[in-house]
Amino acid sequence: MATAEKYVGGGVPRKEDPKLLTGQGQFLEGLTLPGMLHAALVRSPYGSARIDSVDVSAAASADGVVAAYSGADLADEWAAGLPMAWPVTDDIRIPDHWPVAQDVARYVGDAVAVVVATSRNAALDAAELVEVDYEVQDAVVDVEAALADDAPRVHESFDDNKSYTWALTNGDVDAAFAKADVVVRERYTQPRLIPNAMEPRAVVAQPVPSTGDFTVWSTTQIPHVAKVLFALTLGIPESQIRVIAPSDVGGGFGSKLNVYAEEALCIALARRLGKPVKWVAGRSEGYLATIHGRDQVQEIEIAATADGDILGYRVNILAAMGAYLQLVAPGVPLLGAFLYCGCYGGEAYHFECTGVFTNTTPTDAYRGAGRPEATYAIERAIDALARKVGVDVAEIRRRNFLPAGDMVQSPGGLAFDSADYEPALDRALELLDYDGFRSDQAERREGGGSRQIGVGFSSYVEICGLAPSQVLASLKYAAGGWDAATVRMLPTGKAEVVTGSSPHGQGHVTSWSQIAADMLGIPYEDVTVLHGDTHVAPHGMNTYGSRSLAVAGVAVHNACDRVVDKARGLAAHLLEVAPEDLEYEAGTFSVKGVPDRTKSMPELAFAAWTAHSLPEDSEPGLEAHCVYDPPNFTFPFGTHVAVVEVDTDTGAVDLVRYIAVDDCGPVINPVIVDGQVHGGVAQGIAAALYEEATYGEDGTLETASMVNYLVPSAAEFPSFETDRTVTPSTSNPMGVKGIGEAGTIGSAPAVINAVVDALSHLGVTDIPMPASPERVWRAIQAAQGGEA
Repeated sequence: MATAEKYVGGGVPRKEDPKLLTGQGQFLEGLTLPGMLHAALVRSPYGSARIDSVDVSAAASADGVVAAYSGADLADEWAAGLPMAWPVTDDIRIPDHWPVAQDVARYVGDAVAVVVATSRNAALDAAELVEVDYEVQDAVVDVEAALADDAPRVHESFDDNKSYTWALTNGDVDAAFAKADVVVRERYTQPRLIPNAMEPRAVVAQPVPSTGDFTVWSTTQIPHVAKVLFALTLGIPESQIRVIAPSDVGGGFGSKLNVYAEEALCIALARRLGKPVKWVAGRSEGYLATIHGRDQVQEIEIAATADGDILGYRVNILAAMGAYLQLVAPGVPLLGAFLYCGCYGGEAYHFECTGVFTNTTPTDAYRGAGRPEATYAIERAIDALARKVGVDVAEIRRRNFLPAGDMVQSPGGLAFDSADYEPALDRALELLDYDGFRSDQAERREGGGSRQIGVGFSSYVEICGLAPSQVLASLKYAAGGWDAATVRMLPTGKAEVVTGSSPHGQGHVTSWSQIAADMLGIPYEDVTVLHGDTHVAPHGMNTYGSRSLAVAGVAVHNACDRVVDKARGLAAHLLEVAPEDLEYEAGTFSVKGVPDRTKSMPELAFAAWTAHSLPEDSEPGLEAHCVYDPPNFTFPFGTHVAVVEVDTDTGAVDLVRYIAVDDCGPVINPVIVDGQVHGGVAQGIAAALYEEATYGEDGTLETASMVNYLVPSAAEFPSFETDRTVTPSTSNPMGVKGIGEAGTIGSAPAVINAVVDALSHLGVTDIPMPASPERVWRAIQAAQGGEA
């Protein structure tokens, strides 16, 4: 019997690509419905201002305008404010967050009115005619300044700007520090970042006035979650809402993991006006109104022996929430709460995070969501420890790695499902030629030239596959961690996979096709994957946190397994043998010892459809549904290495090599994995060298476009060198882990460590992100005793 081609592990072409490469992709801005109206929002130009009055009369009478509303006009549309699904503590302060502000505008970009017209241009033009009388108030934009006793309050109903404080302690931290020979104390800042997906956010809401039903198209990562939250916000029965994430969503990076004001607003407007309503963000508008990421102040202490063996950790974080709490904002820093010890050992651990309101765009999950922040702190601090005890930066990591094994207990309190960190470090050192690099570096330093080189390491471990549901409940997360899949064999012998994950560039259609094709023994081309429509795929928890493969992909695997099991019973019935007398390989059942007596999966699919001869108590059709709730997170890891050249005269930094050795368990598609690593690394490097959102004291976003918010292109990067080790997860039957955020998690500290290493002989020990030429130059001047 011939063995069918195996697809898992092979670099088969992505099914998603041909239409994108040929210009046939369909994005939401191109969706037009009969009678469709367009919404434009009026946004506050002030960081904090009381709204004394809103006059929409001039806008309402403009050409093409159908309606114009203030926040007060729309107040009765809301059954509840915009949702926040992660109240991390019992005493967390959660302010009301209305889609259109009714009394106070609390950040530049806060919506204060909306205009609806027959064209987008007419709506935008009329929005400029809305007159708002503001009473400008003092704003606070800095997370530390916001905690001062005399700081302006973002929400007058609260005594101060603190939203919550969350703490975690494992072991006797004071004892660990008391017996330490060395204590390293470091302070780092995580700059505020602005997501830049290729496709801006957009939404279309179509009502059916006769039935009260709504179809909502949105550039979202979470159609199923959004459906529930739209129902709660607008008081519409969930059964009357259909949410569709288009098959092409031009990127998300966490910024589309949210329920936004504009989505709820378009539904409310469609309900009020009885016509479809569309809103599409302009790029600069998105900079104001789409969530931002990071914005933290980190203080980390490491207690160690004189030889550099780590004993304990103390971490204190101030995390900016912005003006309101978006969907999972309070929990984002806590996704890294357990990882400020990284992949290293120790006796004791303490972490504390305070979430703080500021008059800025709300923050929320941005690629990595808490884990890049944690990895940055520990990987920068472990370099500082190496300098203090005089141990090589690669050796200090090796010396402190947790032991290899399954369910390895971390000082942070988690059991890492699969740990084996040394091989990734060893492979990275081999690819780098570490000894050769240090020799070249020494020659440059002896030569005294202005162009010096440095190497930076980042050995990371991350937590992904957001689950299981009971653990999420213990963290007060409002949703579950499961996901769902249905697999059905069609009578033509092809297969249909319905998945609860909702891709926005990750390649789920390709990967799920590979999994199903191998398990069902049919060609990869014969698998169709359906997703992103809550009517087509009614069950799902969607796509974020590198959970797609480890949760939804495993659900596909398990559903395929159930299909094969049902097919076994039918094959045994048709072949008149017991099920245990059958062997299954590559989509064909054969009788043991009689290999020419067979039934293929396509034959069984047709037989199940005709239902002419079925086993007793068997139903027609060959399909199975699976809801998979993992028993644990998964914990990918790896070592990343950056090599930089720094011009000490100008401070310019050139990234000349980048090596990424990752371990995400068995690989479904190596091309997709490499692509995910490349994209993630690019975003981490961008944070390290280029990107930073800044505000003026009055709350004005100073980096409100790509003119002054620096987004790098491919020209700024070298060719990335990728490799892998394979340590299967013990948390799921496929042994798989996530990879979508690994590059972002590992890269920023590697790059900054490299810049510091290049300048360490000059006395430089720290450079804040992003390491712009000016900051690097100033650090050099300060280290040499000059004026910075």
